[in-house]
Parts: sequence; structure tokens; C-alpha cells
Amino acid sequence: MIHDLRNIIDGWAYEPGKISVRKIIGRDGREKIQTRVDLGLLQFETEGRPDGQRPFGVSSLLEYHEQTLAKHIDRNGSDAGFYLASEECRELRHEAHLYYQRYLSQFVLEDFADVERDTTRSLRLIDFLESYAEAEEDRESLSSQRGYVTMMNTRARTYLALNGNDYDRALHIVEDGMRSIEAMVEDDEALIDMDCSSELEVLANLRQEILGRMPADAAPRLEWELQAALDCEDYERAASLRDQIARARGPRKAGQRRNA
Repeated sequence: MIHDLRNIIDGWAYEPGKISVRKIIGRDGREKIQTRVDLGLLQFETEGRPDGQRPFGVSSLLEYHEQTLAKHIDRNGSDAGFYLASEECRELRHEAHLYYQRYLSQFVLEDFADVERDTTRSLRLIDFLESYAEAEEDRESLSSQRGYVTMMNTRARTYLALNGNDYDRALHIVEDGMRSIEAMVEDDEALIDMDCSSELEVLANLRQEILGRMPADAAPRLEWELQAALDCEDYERAASLRDQIARARGPRKAGQRRNA
């Protein structure tokens, strides 16, 4: 049996700063994801836990603890008295890192539905730790990642909408994601010092991408172009764009009050 990884990665050079990903079919006949790293490669299952393990006979540790919580509530009538020990939190953080590595690879592969699935799960885990970790440091251990995971989840859902040419939905998703990140920083004392500027910048650029891909006569795109014209003090173009926006919105209904 040959165990040298060079037989697997020959011809697939590692490129610093780049996430190199491919899909292969494993010996079990199922699709796998492989990511090139500096000393070899990482391999993930496409579904379930990325390393293929089934802790306690279920798909993940998070699912196991969620089931344990549900049983606790059935017995006691509430979640009072349920908590996660530090070792359990450590294991959940390790599991979270596995999912993080996989959804980065999925994003490169443009498997956006899978990115949405894994990032939604990651947000659920952050909530779970914040609610049930016994030690304060464990409760807050993943909170600083909430903005990044929300950004990745928003990008995945936005690109799914764009792939269906649903520009209005894509714009709504990205703007809602930006508001969510801004609100979580403002409302959560644990995150008040967290810098989410890079996440917001990514989503702001994605918003511009959506507007740029919209039909030329779409009202949101015209309003975006109008603001750009005003910023540049191009008042002639701004006036033209106002006329286009008025036409795009259509005539006022009978009886509708006019502005003074």
C-alpha cells in the first residue's frame, strides 16, 4: 500500500493566499471535497459532519446536544439546569472549525446552497453556546465570529437569488444582512468593540454588484445611479435620471395626493 501523499497531490501545487479546491469521487462512490494546503490536503464529506464521523450515532455533536436539551425539557418542563461543560464546548468549537473549513471550500466551488446550510448551522451553534455554556468564556468564545458567518450566509443566499435572476430578492437579502450585522454590534455588549467593517464592506460591494447586474431601467438601479450623479455634482444627468425614475414608477393613481 502506498501512503505517500505526493502520489495524490502531484500536479496540484499549493498557491499561498489562494484556496484551491476540487471534487473527487471517494472509494465509497460518494463525492468528496478536497482543499490543497501547504503540507498536503484536507478532505471533507459533502454532507453531515465534514470528517464523516457520527458522534453518539448522530450526524454531529451539535445535533446530539440539541437532542439532549430536548429530552431535558421533556423531563423538567424547561431548559433550566441544562448546561454545557467546558470540555463539551471545546469539542463543539472543534466541530465548528471543521464546518468553517468546508463552507469556505464550498464557496469557492460556488455550491451556495451548501454554504447557506453550513453557515446557518454555524449561527445555530453560536446561539447554542451563548445560551447553554456553563462558563462565561465558553459562552462568548464564538460570538466574535457571528458577523463573519452572517456575512458568508448572506453572500450565499444572495448568489442563489442572483443565479435565478431574482435581483429584487438578492438586493433585499444583502441589505437585510448588512442591517443584521450593524444591529448585532450595536445591541450586544459583548460585540460592541468588534470591528465588522470588512464584513460590511464585502456586502456593500455585493450590493453594488447586484445593482450593476439589474436591468438598466430597474428603479433601484436608477436610484443608485442618481445618488452617484449627485455625489459627482452631475446635475444634468441627475435630472435625466429623476425623469427615468418617475417613468419607471408609472403615473400616479387617480386621487393620489400630489406633493406640494
